Amino acid sequence: MNIGFDGKRAANNLTGLGNYSRSLIAHLAKYFPQNQYFVYSPKVKDIPQVNAFVNTKAIHLKLPETKGLLWRSLGIKTQLLKDRIDLYHGLSHEIPIGIHKIGIPSVVTIHDLIFIKFPKNYGVIDRFIYNLKTKYACKHASSIIAISEQTKHDIIQLFNIAPDKIEVVYQSCDDSFKSPASVEAKKLVHKKYNLPDQYILNVGTIETRKNLLTLIKALKNVNEGYKLVVIGKKTDYYKLVEKEIQKLGLNDRVLFLQNVPFTDLPVIYQMATVFAYPSVYEGFGIPIIEALYSHVPVVAATGSCLEEAGGPDSVYVHPTDHTAMANVINRILASPDLQTEMKEKGIAYVQKFNNEHISNQMMQLYIKTLADNTP
Repeated sequence: MNIGFDGKRAANNLTGLGNYSRSLIAHLAKYFPQNQYFVYSPKVKDIPQVNAFVNTKAIHLKLPETKGLLWRSLGIKTQLLKDRIDLYHGLSHEIPIGIHKIGIPSVVTIHDLIFIKFPKNYGVIDRFIYNLKTKYACKHASSIIAISEQTKHDIIQLFNIAPDKIEVVYQSCDDSFKSPASVEAKKLVHKKYNLPDQYILNVGTIETRKNLLTLIKALKNVNEGYKLVVIGKKTDYYKLVEKEIQKLGLNDRVLFLQNVPFTDLPVIYQMATVFAYPSVYEGFGIPIIEALYSHVPVVAATGSCLEEAGGPDSVYVHPTDHTAMANVINRILASPDLQTEMKEKGIAYVQKFNNEHISNQMMQLYIKTLADNTP
């Protein structure tokens, strides 16, 4: 097959959707090298992650012959026909307008509908555009991929889409989280960031939905031998977090890190004792997968999809119950046996998110979509 992809994120973004896009395409090319993979993007960043990604025989980076503001939505169709694309995959909520009319079956990945569930986090114009593109893609794509059962439920409920049109295909995380860091690497990273000897870790943008306040309130009653390390971009919500830290007298127990290079992140995970993730809502929860692969016990919040990511042997509490969060963290910290059990069961569970399994699922969906839409 010739498979086309919306490559805007793959060719330009270093985190999140960029990692998802590059990882998926690269592993499809690895496990199914008999196909050709065409990555379409109006522009490309000259960075190592992108350069390494496209340096593969089966992956072809395609720039527009004639650039335009709406190339991804309209102009790309001419290029798809020219390249004899058999199937097109919109990797982030969007497919070309009218692709169903030119005889090319399409698949779209929907990561979450946070812009609808939490509209206050988005500007009016952004919300309007996201809603327009996502709703159109769900209606006109041949098949929809939801990255969790929670996202599938939201698509059905909010866009009135038939359940049998939606397939849940989970994500994995970067392979760097799956290999143990050397003792030397740990020493270097520990010194570089002046990390505590014992710490609880939280990773994610410091915003209302991520709900760091619950963890800060819990920290007051957590074993004082452990500090909290928070990695993430600060937003206005940080002011509330800072105020709570001062109120509870926790200034010397919380370390905030920003702009941490991606290469250092797995090492910081692997030195943590517990990973705490009290987010109110997620489309999936990649940081939980990263923690499990790093052999770190996970405490997370109920209410969205985090149980899907963390599995039955992680621990979950209501996102506003800081007392329960403190209690379960203390229970884990106090029991080396429980920590070992959670690590072993966590690493066994997280194998369902390995790249070979996900690539096989994705390819089977492509084949089925193509068969169902071939006259």
